Amino acid sequence: MDVLADVVGAMKTGPATSGRTDVRGPWGLRFVHSFGATFHLILQGTAWLLPPDGDPIPLGPGDAVLLPRGLDHALVDHPDSPTVAFDPTVEEPPQGQGARALLLCGTYRLDRERPHPVLTKLPDVVVVPADPGRHRSLHTAISILGEELDAQRPGSAAVVPALVDALLVLILRAWLEDHECSTEGWAQALTDPSVVQALELIHERPGAAWTVADLAADVGLSRAAFARRFTEAVGEPPLTYLSRWRMTTAARLLRDHDRPLATVAKEIGYTSEFAFAKAFKRDFGVPPGTYRKQLTPA
Repeated sequence: MDVLADVVGAMKTGPATSGRTDVRGPWGLRFVHSFGATFHLILQGTAWLLPPDGDPIPLGPGDAVLLPRGLDHALVDHPDSPTVAFDPTVEEPPQGQGARALLLCGTYRLDRERPHPVLTKLPDVVVVPADPGRHRSLHTAISILGEELDAQRPGSAAVVPALVDALLVLILRAWLEDHECSTEGWAQALTDPSVVQALELIHERPGAAWTVADLAADVGLSRAAFARRFTEAVGEPPLTYLSRWRMTTAARLLRDHDRPLATVAKEIGYTSEFAFAKAFKRDFGVPPGTYRKQLTPA
């Protein structure tokens, strides 16, 4: 079980949207608050990110930016340049005759009702610089995207969406690897062998009747030591996370499949459809049947 891939798969509520933007200085693009996670790739040239708070951030070719909470921000060729609202349908916004920059800007559609801790623990702005010695998979994907978007070769319409979809995992993995020495948070959770093994068990079998003692025994720790390490790394106790993940899994099953509610309840560990419906409504505010109907296109 790949925990990070499973988490990202559960958070996504639809395909990513993105737009290629070819600009020449002076230029400035303003991005309003998004209900997903906004991302930017600097494919060619340079730019400055004007974050919601703090100083401007310089960006260069191959740099990747993720704003997990989709806050207001701007991309400009210079911190003093005026901005216009970004329109993904316009490839070449108003600009000058200066230095060229090629950008890919977009949004990942994510579940905002119950965001996973791997996202909530991230800073408002995540920047993964183009370091030739690190994160080769991410930077190779960015390089290929740049070539596909610039050359517009046959097949690009299939290649680009697949690469954009993979970028969310690649960016998250790169940031977590850069912070793996952190003493807390998911950077630690995904590098602590005991915690990772417990997460894999929970994700692989969310419907199992797990206890803290069971998980501790499976990862080779005492109950107290396991509970302490898991809580420090993940940010919540093992059974609290298990309950959260069961509801996250239920939402994904309701969203992506047409299985009967009783089947969904059983898959996540509930013997009673009524008990499942009650727990689901407590977390999501509506019964599971209503949740499914709200997500079904008319």
